[in-house]
Amino acid sequence: MNRHFFLTAGLTAVLMLTGCTAAGSVPQQPEETAVPETGEPESPAGEEVSAEPSAVYFTSDISAAGLVKIYEALDWTPEGKTAVKISTGEPPASNYLRPELIGDLVQTVNGTIVECNTAYGGSRSSSAMHRQVAEDHGFTAIADFDLLDEEGETEWSFSGGTRLDKVIVGSHAENYDDWIILSHFKGHAMAGFGGAIKNVGIGISSASGKVYVHSAGTRTSGGIWYDDQDAWLEALAEMVYGFSNHVGKEHIVYINVMNRLSVDCDCDGHPAEPDIHDIGILASMDPAALDQACVDLVYRAEGNASLVNRMESLHGIHTLEHAEKIGLGSRAYELVNIDD
Repeated sequence: MNRHFFLTAGLTAVLMLTGCTAAGSVPQQPEETAVPETGEPESPAGEEVSAEPSAVYFTSDISAAGLVKIYEALDWTPEGKTAVKISTGEPPASNYLRPELIGDLVQTVNGTIVECNTAYGGSRSSSAMHRQVAEDHGFTAIADFDLLDEEGETEWSFSGGTRLDKVIVGSHAENYDDWIILSHFKGHAMAGFGGAIKNVGIGISSASGKVYVHSAGTRTSGGIWYDDQDAWLEALAEMVYGFSNHVGKEHIVYINVMNRLSVDCDCDGHPAEPDIHDIGILASMDPAALDQACVDLVYRAEGNASLVNRMESLHGIHTLEHAEKIGLGSRAYELVNIDD
């Protein structure tokens, strides 16, 4: 049986979908997509479980001010040194979140922008090249920048997974008390879609940790392709579970920006042009609820065929099914429109 998700009365009419614009720009020319007050998820769902809905906040204002506003809606204040995890974006033309969009938020929390090197080659596989990309893309101009695995890696053990029993993260992760997971929601050539869970599960893993997740815990070196799709998606969710357990759920917030909704990830330097209009920014303390809400909005968007096909062909929803099963979060949510 499909579960119900929950919407606030403020969304009984419409959510605003906007024309595809440059990342970080203010939306123009809004279009309307009806969103019911209550209903069934548009995406494939797993078995019904009893779970309290998690709050997911929404704004259609994709701007620096909108990003700060939705962060403030979370009513969360960092207590110590704060990491802001982004994707620096693969050159030359990926859809990474632009510095002019995220700069005010990063500076509001006195955050350090953090990333890890890639495991697939490209322009960000070594620290020297990656730092150059971060500079070229404007991130070093707005805040301190830290490559978490520049000086090695560390392992954090955890229990409760079926694929993993540890996470392997950059050693500098130990230096941060609080985390803002700031993600560009889009398609992904291996996971189906990339949002909050992907930004942590792969993005905070060191190079060997990335292989460990991609191979569903079977190895820490070699290629990242694995022949059991569901197994690696389960490992992806479990990495975030282990990370969250170690850091503490109360020390992490998650924000997804739904603009430039290509079928391709920001690790692709030549992504396909989006077919979907920009939608908005969503935020939550629950990464599963946040990603589920974004997936549901994709299913309601006009021109969604290519992105829906990417998600379904790779069984991307299974990441969220497993995330809920292991207790990372809930797929049931209440969508709170802060524009009202």
